[in-house]
Amino acid sequence: MENYIEINISSGSLEQKEILIALLSNEGYDGFEETETSVKACIEENKFDKEILEQILSPFPLQYTQQLIAPRNWNAEWESGYQPVIVEEIAAVRAHFHQPIKGVKYEIIITPKMSFGTGHHATTWQMMKLMQQIDFSNKKVFDFGCGTGVLSILAEKMGAAEILATDIDDWCIENTVENAANNQCAKIKAVQSDVPPMHQRFDVILANINRHILLQFINELASLLAANGYLFISGFYAEENHLLIEEANKHGLQLRQTSERHNWSSLMLQKTNAS
Repeated sequence: MENYIEINISSGSLEQKEILIALLSNEGYDGFEETETSVKACIEENKFDKEILEQILSPFPLQYTQQLIAPRNWNAEWESGYQPVIVEEIAAVRAHFHQPIKGVKYEIIITPKMSFGTGHHATTWQMMKLMQQIDFSNKKVFDFGCGTGVLSILAEKMGAAEILATDIDDWCIENTVENAANNQCAKIKAVQSDVPPMHQRFDVILANINRHILLQFINELASLLAANGYLFISGFYAEENHLLIEEANKHGLQLRQTSERHNWSSLMLQKTNAS
């Protein structure tokens, strides 16, 4: 597993952060984390190019720092402070070294390594809660940007018959495979890819990524949905809802439910035509 370079860019503007994420995504950065005052992103050490980064930042009066992150150090840091996450009475996400959690419908064991998706972030938490609004029994599911595979695992535990999980990063695919095995999930196929699959149909699509990627691919995601299928999306702020809803409407997707937590938003959309 490769070492990674984490960059931390000082930025307080929401619009500026979105532009930076879009530009950095195009250069192979991933694992974005936004705070009130900064944007963090990771890239494989052998792909890091200081000149390209500084070209991206040149139009903005921004400062950045960088640090080397070794996967083994990430894991040790995570284990030292990780606490289980409980999504109401619906689900609990814990590590293998935690005691089983009672009183929830589904229990998921996750070792995240460098992947996104432990339930701690408001977007993952909301996606897990919104998923309870539909019946996953015998459904074919696509998890676009699977991270740790936590949503795919929940989908299988909820009765999904077949799940395709994809992510741009190889460590996410490795992590999803490992986590699926640890949860005795046998219906998840994890594939490294940065684009949705072609010529397939899914009953449910899960996409917890970021606004830029969602807007880029929402047409393709809509085309992959079976008639009356559901698209669950998250990874954007509540004030950006209208952008996603307006774009979704153009492709035959109608809003069915919204969720907001710590100013992060999630939407449940449904395909309303058979195209």
